Amino acid sequence: MEPGRGLDGLIYPSQARSRRVSSWDRSGGNVDAVPVAPGQTVEIAALTGAGCIRHLWLTAFCDDPNYLRTTVLRCYWDGEARPSVEVPLGDFFGVGHSRVSHYISLPLNMVTGTWSLQINAAAMNCFFPLPFGTGARLTVQNESAQPLKSLYYYVDYEEWDQDAAQDTLRFHAQWRRENPTHGTLDRRTPGADLARANAARNLDGRDNYVLLEAQGRGHYVGCNLSIDNIDPIPGFAWFGEGDDMIWIDEDLETRSWPPTLHGTGTEDYFGSAWGFPTGQYSGPCHGVSLAGPVTGDDAWSGQWTAYRFHLADPIHFQRCILVTIEHGHANCHSNDYSSTAYWYQTEPHLPFPPLPAAAERLPRPAEDSLRRFRQALRGER
Repeated sequence: MEPGRGLDGLIYPSQARSRRVSSWDRSGGNVDAVPVAPGQTVEIAALTGAGCIRHLWLTAFCDDPNYLRTTVLRCYWDGEARPSVEVPLGDFFGVGHSRVSHYISLPLNMVTGTWSLQINAAAMNCFFPLPFGTGARLTVQNESAQPLKSLYYYVDYEEWDQDAAQDTLRFHAQWRRENPTHGTLDRRTPGADLARANAARNLDGRDNYVLLEAQGRGHYVGCNLSIDNIDPIPGFAWFGEGDDMIWIDEDLETRSWPPTLHGTGTEDYFGSAWGFPTGQYSGPCHGVSLAGPVTGDDAWSGQWTAYRFHLADPIHFQRCILVTIEHGHANCHSNDYSSTAYWYQTEPHLPFPPLPAAAERLPRPAEDSLRRFRQALRGER
């Protein structure tokens, strides 16, 4: 196996051979993108032998405002029939709701602003190492009714000697959505207020939102979580307070209580406190890549994405893992939740839940989100 690629690793020689696949114009001109027709799947890399993808860069343009949810990235390692990565394009790179947003973390980022922000386009980068033993195949599928007018990409990778990857785990990423979550606080009941929500109890975690369920040996390295806050408690707009709960190995096999790892609240798991007081911010391992307002009458409304990467603190499992989070304290909120989980593990992996059809992945229009938020906050049913 090749040595680590931290700063210390740069002082050691390597037997790796640097390679790249990109969308460069083979005619020598400047048309460096490929179009992707509606329904078409484009193979952006077909690699053979052993190696590791070190950098993945993509950008695209489409007239469909929701193309970041209708375009799907898939990665297959070592000839597998089922992908180890299957995620809508924008969500994979760290921002949900078919939106782009400028943020920088260690493994993932989006770079956008001014004109590119206006057309909902961004440069998207991934620095997670993506090893393979006998081959790798990466595809991009357009499930929109509109063509991707341009898809640009780099796949920067290393070729390794054949035995170099035999001890490496394989990278996985999976998207999920629950829209809406099943809230335990019924707004049709008089007195469905903050005191009633805080009095609720969750002593088994069975109604929590599931971020990841995996079998094998490996480690969970993080997620992004996108929330559309359409169901605030009357008089209390904050959508958090949901604890993270993670069951590992024997604790999952017996579904013991409490779980192996039990947190104290949504914002706490994502490295913040007292809500997300700064709104959007970028940290190396945690942050808010997309934020709504944090002050005024509509504070905490709208569509949010937060991320947490366990790079220095991966969560290890030897046989199985279940990663969950409450949707509000004791699962009181009926909000739109979607997520991407990232992890490394031995193969084979569990079959992924079927990816919802493109129409079922679309975000709620912003005006409808705000209307529902205001109605719920006023206690209207």
